[in-house]
Amino acid sequence: MSKFHSLTIKDVRTETRDAVSIAFEIPQELQDSFHYTQGQHLVMRTQLDGEEVRRSYSICTGVNDGELRVAIKRVAGGRFSAFANEQLKAGHSLEVMPPAGHFSVELDPTRHGHYLAVAAGSGITPILSIIKTTLETEPHSRVTLLYGNRSSSGALFREQLEDLKNRYLQRLNLIFVFSREQQDVDLYNGRINAEKCEQLFSRWLDVKALDAAFICGPQEMTETVRDSLKAKGMAPERIHFELFAAAGSQQKREAREAARQVDAAVSQITVISDGRALAFDLPRNSQSILDAGNAQGAELPYSCKAGVCSTCKCKVIEGEVEMDSNHALEDYEVAAGYVLSCQAFPISDKVVLDFDQL
Repeated sequence: MSKFHSLTIKDVRTETRDAVSIAFEIPQELQDSFHYTQGQHLVMRTQLDGEEVRRSYSICTGVNDGELRVAIKRVAGGRFSAFANEQLKAGHSLEVMPPAGHFSVELDPTRHGHYLAVAAGSGITPILSIIKTTLETEPHSRVTLLYGNRSSSGALFREQLEDLKNRYLQRLNLIFVFSREQQDVDLYNGRINAEKCEQLFSRWLDVKALDAAFICGPQEMTETVRDSLKAKGMAPERIHFELFAAAGSQQKREAREAARQVDAAVSQITVISDGRALAFDLPRNSQSILDAGNAQGAELPYSCKAGVCSTCKCKVIEGEVEMDSNHALEDYEVAAGYVLSCQAFPISDKVVLDFDQL
């Protein structure tokens, strides 16, 4: 299981008026642990007003950039993002887990491929890492980026993207879509919605010829693009997506509360982490296994607690669980027995989860 390491901040760079990027110094003894793949993220934690706060932020550098950097955009009510944008400086330290996530495909230098990347807002962060790495690793491949923002001034990494376009003139196609800034081409105005996807995928892009698509942003946009690609004939296994935020499931929470009133069954839970097993009883429909385990002192890994980041991923060794939400695991991972413990509730008398089998 991944552990936190104290990393020193090498550089804090202002990217837009409400976003910064942070580069870390990686000690020699941690170089292997912090080697990353394009599209991965870091889980960070700090103490704010005496409370531990954890957040996941995507890596924005390419794997050959010689740097580990993440972008942090300020969000309304976001304690960590406000702290990062206002207070973090070079020389400060943060507790950081090694890179995690699987928002990528294996690259092949001999491939003559075409990839589609779709991002909205800060969803560009992992997409930028994917674009950089792909163009450098596959010299015969092309990338088309569809990038939505309110305006050009708020488009994170726009200058970097334009520099990449100048470097890879024939291999990188940039399509900027602005909802609050008028552009000459009407197709590039508005939001990335179903209608715009229909226009783009019918007139501009041969969806069936794409090798893979990467989508990152708000849940509604991500699902709209995914469904539009499927409707145009793209195989689901070629569509990869990552959410930066997922809508809560109030209906499921209410259903669990109602079920708990009529079903007093208790499951015996065992969690295995760092080779140690901890057993405890858990009333069904009361808490996720992650929350219950940590309340028992298990120190299980987590970050978003929304079924998005996959930090709490583990494997079901015995028994059955039900996940309320899953925006992080691929179908093949679920079929292999992996679950998100922050969304996992027991439905059998005995459940054993292993956090070491990843």
